[in-house]
Amino acid sequence: MEICFDRVEKVHFIGIGGVGISAIARLLRVAGKEVSGSDIQNSSICDDLKKYGVKIFIGHSENNIEKDTDLVIYSLAILDNNLELKKAKKIGINIINYHQALGIFFNKKNGIAVCGTHGKSTTTAMVGLLLDDAKLDPSIVVGSIVPRYNSNLKVGKSQYFVAEACEYKRSFLNLKPKIIILNNIELDHTDYYLNLDDLKNAFKEFIDNLPHDGILICNGDDINVKNLSSKIRFYHPEVEIMSFGQSKDNDLYVSNIRLEAGISKYKVLYLSKELGEFSIKAPGLFNVYNSLAAISLGIVLGIPVKTIQRSLTNFSGIWRRFEIKGTYRKSLVISDYAHHPTAIKATIEGAKRFYPDRRIFVVFQPHQYNRVKKLYDSFLDCFNNADIVIITEIFGVVGREKKEDQCLSSLYLVNDIIRKESKLADKVFYAKDLIHARKIIDEKIQDGDILLFMTAGDLYKIADEITKK
Repeated sequence: MEICFDRVEKVHFIGIGGVGISAIARLLRVAGKEVSGSDIQNSSICDDLKKYGVKIFIGHSENNIEKDTDLVIYSLAILDNNLELKKAKKIGINIINYHQALGIFFNKKNGIAVCGTHGKSTTTAMVGLLLDDAKLDPSIVVGSIVPRYNSNLKVGKSQYFVAEACEYKRSFLNLKPKIIILNNIELDHTDYYLNLDDLKNAFKEFIDNLPHDGILICNGDDINVKNLSSKIRFYHPEVEIMSFGQSKDNDLYVSNIRLEAGISKYKVLYLSKELGEFSIKAPGLFNVYNSLAAISLGIVLGIPVKTIQRSLTNFSGIWRRFEIKGTYRKSLVISDYAHHPTAIKATIEGAKRFYPDRRIFVVFQPHQYNRVKKLYDSFLDCFNNADIVIITEIFGVVGREKKEDQCLSSLYLVNDIIRKESKLADKVFYAKDLIHARKIIDEKIQDGDILLFMTAGDLYKIADEITKK
């Protein structure tokens, strides 16, 4: 089905409060369309959309769908039995999902897609801001809020379109980019992908979308990415590949990394020629890698090195990616989206290096029963560098959980962590819900702690609440 937004006047969004789908709602509103949408609860995103003239319904109802609606766009989180989705189908309204809608905008431009298991949002923001600083006036869609725009969207006038490309349900296959940035590949979305090979095949399908003059910028230190790029070199020799990492085998590589309090500094070389020193006000080696992706793109697009350096130095992070929220009882409160064991471990290590003389107090909410089940052993090892840990009950995702998985509890995780690491016996605590988590925080917190909240669920609400002025 071909959808032309030029012929659409009235659009309704189901799940409009999602951080990605809301960007499309704003894009269509900027284009002068009449836009409405619904979500199960109000949020700051919904409140922001109201300011742009979007009609927001809280709760899903078939009455939210008006008969003269031209198009319905829905989030992948919406189930087939959704009342609004069923009514739209019944009365014959055209229906597409968020990723299909993004593709309609993206594929008309010189698209730059950022993908990978970890670091997509941060890298997309870094890349988008770099192009903005270089006066290239890109359009940008990020799965988070970028402080400079106070939004997940920037509408530019140039042919450049930078977008975060999500691998869930192979949704990134709706995008036809000119340039792909691939950060890493690790098993995730275990409710959809059968195994790591299935996931790697999806990434290969996505890279196959590149045109003959396309460019792949990729992490040459990631073994799964490295193996995939070797296949691309064989099957698509016409595609230009640029690798980045720590190894000198990469086209662009980093040296002399110093992860200091409040800043990461390092030197970068391209084809063995030194480009100079770079710095970012973001913790952890993983953010250095994210910045290397941005630097690589800058080189590909011919952006002056000084512009790249200045842009990265000024990068201030994004919403819920090591976001400093404020203070609580003389402790620094940080909100982060980490929910995969690798990301959790890297974020804790980064916090430890950023704040070497302070206690790292982690509050973690596991996200999705199936993910915890499939990656269980990895979760046991990712909290070793924390000084104190609270693990709340698992946040179940509606429509993505199997009944047999829901017998799992975070209590099992806490007990097994203590059995495996006896030194953590008096440092790891189970919280049955957010109220219980808040109670333990108030009992255990000390002056000067780094209170680090990590979740893709609703735990961030505690961080918001305790720092609200």
